[in-house]
Amino acid sequence: MKEIVVVGAGKIGGTIANLLANTGDYHVTVVDRAQSQLEALEISSVVATKQIEIAEAGALEQVLDGKFAVLSAAPFHLTTRIAEAAAKSGVHYLDLTEDVASTRIVKQLSATAKTAFIPQCGLAPGFISIVANDLAKRFDTLESVRMRVGALPQYPSNALNYNLTWSTDGVINEYCEPCEAIVDGELTEVPPLEEREEFSLDGVTYEAFNTSGGLGTLCETLLGKVRTLNYRTIRYPGHAAIMKALLNDLGLRDRRDVFKDILENALPSTLQDVVVIFVTVSGRKKGRLLQETYANKVYSGHIGAQLYSGIQITTASAICAVLDMLAKGDLSQQGFIKQEDIALDAFLANRFGKAYAQAESAGRLVA
Repeated sequence: MKEIVVVGAGKIGGTIANLLANTGDYHVTVVDRAQSQLEALEISSVVATKQIEIAEAGALEQVLDGKFAVLSAAPFHLTTRIAEAAAKSGVHYLDLTEDVASTRIVKQLSATAKTAFIPQCGLAPGFISIVANDLAKRFDTLESVRMRVGALPQYPSNALNYNLTWSTDGVINEYCEPCEAIVDGELTEVPPLEEREEFSLDGVTYEAFNTSGGLGTLCETLLGKVRTLNYRTIRYPGHAAIMKALLNDLGLRDRRDVFKDILENALPSTLQDVVVIFVTVSGRKKGRLLQETYANKVYSGHIGAQLYSGIQITTASAICAVLDMLAKGDLSQQGFIKQEDIALDAFLANRFGKAYAQAESAGRLVA
């Protein structure tokens, strides 16, 4: 049985702990700075908890001593601290961060580490890169790779057409930070909340717009091989315009704590959500210009007796699948591992990756 530490006692951290512990193959300890968060967790009785001050020198290292891996489900601003502790303790490191700057530091730490460092193991970044790279490998030459993902309420009922389904800090960060893209073959940065588009999937109209971090390391991997590469977050129509007014016109971009307080006190969370995943890749095969598409929806559902949201299922299952593959020796045991280094077939065959199995009636995109 492998000893695992999960940092972060939020909804995703608790879901990860339950999925791993219920296999009987992992002993899981969840750590958090807030005892109240640990006490509020709905977790299996076999999951241990420990309150520590993560930022305190040596505190996390003491917990990690002798463990197999640490999984970060903490806010993005703690990413580098947790990665540093993993490097010092000689344990494998996995995280869910969408923060570009933090991932660059994780990569630097991995250069001298004796264990595997695998950042961005969630949905986007994460699974979306695995899918995109799998499609891209089917072409002789690439033209474009377009990635779209959104976690949406099934029953929107407010002006934002949105409920809190994910980390509020993470949502604000991806709405505010510059976004990487490849445009006309050149690596560039594009502004968040811009380049809005609309499309229809299974009779439902959505909008999509630039957000930060969803590409993971794909820009680095595909630079020089593709003319267009971009990532956009999916929402219901009208969401982007209101967010731009709040962040830009009212200046909440520079008052993120205020904006977080507003969102968390005005928008209810929900478990009744749907995760929409859409990737389209175009390129040439034997001289012909062709396009291949991956479209999928994952809804909230029960795992055992407990109801989980779609974003909990997809995010937690992704990082658990990568850990499981690492534990079984299917991935390199040392150094920096990109999501696109992971084979889609192997991921979907994993007991956790099966959560992404496509419905037989996968939707068709209409521009």
